[in-house]
Amino acid sequence: MLEVSLESVEQTRALGALVGASARLGGVIALNGELGAGKTVFAQGVGEALGVERAITSPTFVLVNTYEGGRLPLVHADLYRLEAESEAIAIGLDEQLESDVVGLVEWAERFPGVLPEDHLEVRIGMVAQAPELRVVRLAAKGSGSAEWLLRLEPEIRALVGG
Repeated sequence: MLEVSLESVEQTRALGALVGASARLGGVIALNGELGAGKTVFAQGVGEALGVERAITSPTFVLVNTYEGGRLPLVHADLYRLEAESEAIAIGLDEQLESDVVGLVEWAERFPGVLPEDHLEVRIGMVAQAPELRVVRLAAKGSGSAEWLLRLEPEIRALVGG
């Protein structure tokens, strides 16, 4: 696990870009944090690094957006409005994440059964005393994501100055 403090929206986007730049087909990011923590800003960084040309927005109402035409295809899902894991399975999210894409799932902790066993968990926490400050925990869930996080660690530490 790696924990870092981010001091701005720009750093949150830059962290997302580092993760996106190092993503490979089949990589899945489980993105968690309370409302307003910066999940969509992080997702925008991932998308920018993958070469997504369309604006990345939270797919809260459409549930899943697919972005193609960049370096790798991106499937961006938001589980916030779903009531049961069976709804995520009914729309085929589990199958989409198993295909040749980079997967990014906001509110992934709500229904972890749709995630592949091997994924990178990113948790963004807000700090009440400092509205711009975010504490981000990155944790590997499987050997592939452990290698991914190991490759990322020096770049992440350089981003945050430590």
